[in-house]
Amino acid sequence: MLRSPNSTSQTRVWVVYFFVVFVHLIILGRFFKIQIVDNEKYSKRAKSNYVRALSLPAPRGLIKDRNGNIIVDNYPTYIVYGIDAEIKDKEKNFTIISQSTGVDTAILKKNYKNYFRSRFLPARIVKDLTIEQLSKLEENKNHLSGIIYKQFPERIYHSKIKATHVLGYLKEVDSKMIKNMEKGNYAFGDLVGWAGVEKQYEQVLRGQKGVSYYQVDVFGREAGKVETYEDVLSQPGLDLTTTLDINVQLLVENMFKDKKGAVIVSKPKTGEILSYMSSPDYSPDLFTGMVSSNEWQSIVSDPDRPLLNRVANGMYPPGSIYKMVVAIELLEKKHIDEDWNVFCKGEYEFYDRIHKCWDQNGHGKVDVKSAISQSCDVFFYEAIQRVRLNDLEKRSKQFLHGIPTNIDLPSEMKGRVPTRNFMNKLYGRYGWSSGAMLNISIGQGEILVTPIQMMAYTNLLATMGSTKNLHIVSKNNLNDIVVSSISKKTWNIIHDSMFMVANDSKGTGKLSNPKISGVKVYGKTGTAENPHGETHAWYIGFAKDENDEMISVVVLVENGGGGGSVASPIAGKIFKEYFNDINSKLTAAK
Repeated sequence: MLRSPNSTSQTRVWVVYFFVVFVHLIILGRFFKIQIVDNEKYSKRAKSNYVRALSLPAPRGLIKDRNGNIIVDNYPTYIVYGIDAEIKDKEKNFTIISQSTGVDTAILKKNYKNYFRSRFLPARIVKDLTIEQLSKLEENKNHLSGIIYKQFPERIYHSKIKATHVLGYLKEVDSKMIKNMEKGNYAFGDLVGWAGVEKQYEQVLRGQKGVSYYQVDVFGREAGKVETYEDVLSQPGLDLTTTLDINVQLLVENMFKDKKGAVIVSKPKTGEILSYMSSPDYSPDLFTGMVSSNEWQSIVSDPDRPLLNRVANGMYPPGSIYKMVVAIELLEKKHIDEDWNVFCKGEYEFYDRIHKCWDQNGHGKVDVKSAISQSCDVFFYEAIQRVRLNDLEKRSKQFLHGIPTNIDLPSEMKGRVPTRNFMNKLYGRYGWSSGAMLNISIGQGEILVTPIQMMAYTNLLATMGSTKNLHIVSKNNLNDIVVSSISKKTWNIIHDSMFMVANDSKGTGKLSNPKISGVKVYGKTGTAENPHGETHAWYIGFAKDENDEMISVVVLVENGGGGGSVASPIAGKIFKEYFNDINSKLTAAK
């Protein structure tokens, strides 16, 4: 049946009516949701259009020496940022900033590109501005759109000492670094400890960042505080007291100018490090943006390798300072006794080869004490034939040769002490013979050590086998390092020998003895052959006074020559200054 035209028209009217009502209901519902339900959400969005959140960096904790002297401090510097979405004319901005700061526009653009992350996030343009530079920028503030600057606590290192390789340095977080870093609330441009104490104690020193909220105008310029937003103050990092002595460190650094190598001063009983120096070193500002690219390139390409931490990462043959390990193995295994002797005529014939003693005129008749004090090679050439290589390796590890010391610094090499398996792999099973033991007996050949290992070794010798773990920051519950099962008789022989080194007229280390009343000096010299150049000069030793105050010293002069003539006098000056200072303080206190 066909519908009438009037019926069809009425239906359409109702459809349209209901559609219009439905649309209005949707609009009203949406309006209700925005105005009532989601009011807070959209209010925040609206405010974000005129509110800027600025991160407040936390000042790092100070680093002090054992007496409370500040070694590493902070000072205020200023950084200029650009917010891409708010910048009207980049070229104009870069020109004004360059004219105000004296920094080339090419550098400004490069920095901006490197630190750019988003159109709405600040990207760094230039840092380390002075008040004068900042004032010039302020004069042109109305012509700069999207440009902000904020104060930043920059690291400043003590002017008297460097101690670069132990204190470490900071590095700016970039895109590559942040991908490989553990979660720690780091952002682009943040400074993070990247070496030394700065890295080891990063979580103690870094503090917690804060945030500050500002209103901004149509040009992106700050226009006052936002009352509805509460600032979060930054929390400074904790201060760190080290075991370093700024006076001892300064003494060592002044004595070691123009030399390559390492010097460590320690307290044998406690494992405290008083001085830690690797030379040559570098400016600690190197990685914080205060060194030019040319300066950086000159440091990287320097053949003296100033970036190498020779104390913990430089590996060297120990030379004759290793002889006490050999002597202890010989005595404890009853291969020799105190009276066993050898006649040294300046050379030692082994099969078809002649091995020279360092004194080619010969030492004559020598026992174990005189062999150590005069550093007779022939004595050890003969004696080592009684020792098995693997037994010597085990004895060496008792004294931390081939083992990390676990000092509280980020990294160290473990050195190398050869075993039979090692030699077999290196030379083939029949490619080496007992003749290789001759080199090892005098600390040459395949054995390599680090200066920090030699300090742990020296402390064990000084304390007759019972010391604390080496450390830079004072700690409780330090691990004990104990060399057990060595007889008191053997220890006495070793101490008598080392005393003769520094006190006997024929002792190779007599120049290490400042001859201070009431102070006894014990030592051992070493002259390590170097296939890449001049020999390395070693000295290890310790000194103590009548009150049982004791310090230990390790000196390595890279390519320096003889240990007795080069390294010993340096140790002697350290002993002299240290104990004279103690005596002066005692006199003043009376």
